[in-house]
Amino acid sequence: MRVERLSTQSDIRALLARLDVDAGGRKILAAKAALHFIYIRDLHVGAANILKQDALSVGADLAVPKGTILAQTPRVDALLLATTRQLEELARKELAQPFGLKEVALELKRFAGVKKPAAAKIMGIVNTNEDSFFSGSRFKDAAAVERIETMIEEGAQIIDLGGVSSRPGSAAIPADEELERVKPVIDAAYAHRLYERADFSLDSYAPSVLSYALERGFNIVNDITGLADDAVAKLCGEYGATAVIMHMQGTPQTMQSQPQYDDLFGELGDFFESRIAKARAYGVEEIVLDVGIGFGKRLEHNLKLIRDLEHFRRFGYPLLVGASRKSMIAKIVPSEPSERLPGTLALHLEAVRNGAEIIRVHDVKAHAQALKIYEALYHL
Repeated sequence: MRVERLSTQSDIRALLARLDVDAGGRKILAAKAALHFIYIRDLHVGAANILKQDALSVGADLAVPKGTILAQTPRVDALLLATTRQLEELARKELAQPFGLKEVALELKRFAGVKKPAAAKIMGIVNTNEDSFFSGSRFKDAAAVERIETMIEEGAQIIDLGGVSSRPGSAAIPADEELERVKPVIDAAYAHRLYERADFSLDSYAPSVLSYALERGFNIVNDITGLADDAVAKLCGEYGATAVIMHMQGTPQTMQSQPQYDDLFGELGDFFESRIAKARAYGVEEIVLDVGIGFGKRLEHNLKLIRDLEHFRRFGYPLLVGASRKSMIAKIVPSEPSERLPGTLALHLEAVRNGAEIIRVHDVKAHAQALKIYEALYHL
């Protein structure tokens, strides 16, 4: 006999299949293998005491502040520690309980149903403007088309074309000027039928520019304003395009001027709820959510969003993360954009581990290699 300790990141379904566990057993055991930390804010103290007892009854536990059992304060924060199977059991139990526990039950059910993607897609960045923060992303005309073809060969499944910088402090430009910048690349990609080799996304919120691209093979609208403009939502619905809904506090001109959140995850959650409803009202079926790394966030916000990204899988839509060469890396390790590839890879691999399905990158080849190594490690 030999005894081995395995990583909790191991592919549990593959391990159970190797043991030849029957199909029903695999489902039950997989649900017991995933441990969840659920932070519950502002919980009625009566609800905390009920939930504590119910958690213990199913083998889970609830961490509460001292004095909770004596109801020394009317409301408390609490941390639930439970497997997926225990979340499912608690979700059923709490539906019949008072003090707001029905609402907690519905949230637990959503978290228990979260599925992580099997693999991540790479979205390669091509900018036609001269003021994007990383000079290595700037290409024009034939050079841009050549860059796109290289990215596809290196492993990009999506190309994201932009003509306007959204870096902090950047200024908006008229739509006709934006179209003048991206039109040659859109036309060339369409003429070479590159849309048959990858999905094409336009990083824009100008309806006239988006309309031009959607008529020529583009099928994704990457909107940093998160469908603020009804006309953009309408276009997505009419063309059957995928809408990338990104969260941003403020505008590119104001977003990094002392960004503040009372409840970071609550505020982003409310934003996504609202914009998803809007998208659906306009007939948009394909939606991607982007938490907006660097868009109105401090370093601690960005790190927490990547570390706890799985929270947003509760909406049931793919998550996009774009931290490529951004200044948050320099706030940890002082560096220029040209020196930030290692930090980018670390952030993006962590995002994938936490549920990102699309990563937006400047360096396709490096990410393709990193993802293949990552997948080989955990899909043995």
